[in-house]
Amino acid sequence: MKEKLNKFLNTGMNKGLSWTTIASEKLLLAIIGISTCIAAASHLFEMFIVFKIELADLFMLFIYAEILAMVGAFYSTNRIPVTLPIIVAITALCRLIIMQTKEMDGLLVMWESLAILILAGAAYVMSMKDKMSLEKLKDSDRQ
Repeated sequence: MKEKLNKFLNTGMNKGLSWTTIASEKLLLAIIGISTCIAAASHLFEMFIVFKIELADLFMLFIYAEILAMVGAFYSTNRIPVTLPIIVAITALCRLIIMQTKEMDGLLVMWESLAILILAGAAYVMSMKDKMSLEKLKDSDRQ
């Protein structure tokens, strides 16, 4: 049964769809990478014009770097590690807290901090899952 399913998935229309999906995915990731570089350059140019660098600017540049790392990770391994988008989300929340803490209600800052804690826990769990998967793969290779 499994052989028939694999044969079906690797022939005809499905093979063509697989190719278009892969090509579309690579094209979109290339556009994301180029757009991220343009956005980072624009942000750096604005910082240069104003001649002022704030902590929020550094967080924004770090977000751009993490997005580029995700694109690079996909091109080198053909998969995006789940922890990278979680790290981007944590960085974005930190940036939000830093930029708006003076105007924000204290309770809202607490909720955003809780969201960061939950995301950090999720990143830890996902990294442990990856570590356990790698250990299982090594064990199966040894046998």
